[in-house]
Amino acid sequence: MSRVSIQREPFDVAAELAAVEAGLQGRAGAVVSFTGLCRDEDGRLEALELEHYPGMAEAEIGRVVGEAEERWPIQASRVVHRHGLIRPGEGIVLVVTASAHRKAAFEAASFLMDYLKARAPFWKREHLADGSTGGWVEATAADEKAVQGWA
Repeated sequence: MSRVSIQREPFDVAAELAAVEAGLQGRAGAVVSFTGLCRDEDGRLEALELEHYPGMAEAEIGRVVGEAEERWPIQASRVVHRHGLIRPGEGIVLVVTASAHRKAAFEAASFLMDYLKARAPFWKREHLADGSTGGWVEATAADEKAVQGWA
């Protein structure tokens, strides 16, 4: 059971976890979740704007979820990624993986987050506290190195 959602509205972490766990019917021994939050960058950032191509982003993230399922014995996964204007403290991304054992669940979740951070088809732009709009944010060299580590 895997699901990918790209949505404007905030997600409810507890509800998403409960839905994954309910679908497992006692088969999993580990559920790992990661929630990525928007930072204020020491008060510099008012919001982060994320854009995507509907359909393409879901398909590409779904492809990578499929790759995770081939690499690890994942019984369920859930990825929720927001788009639009996201304020500091709000969730940007949620990754949930479930497996019989913790190592597979942790590794699959880490793999998915490394991919999402470095290569997911989103464009990010900063909206600054001084009212100006910053530039487009690129993945860092460290983000790219993390993805290459899974090759």
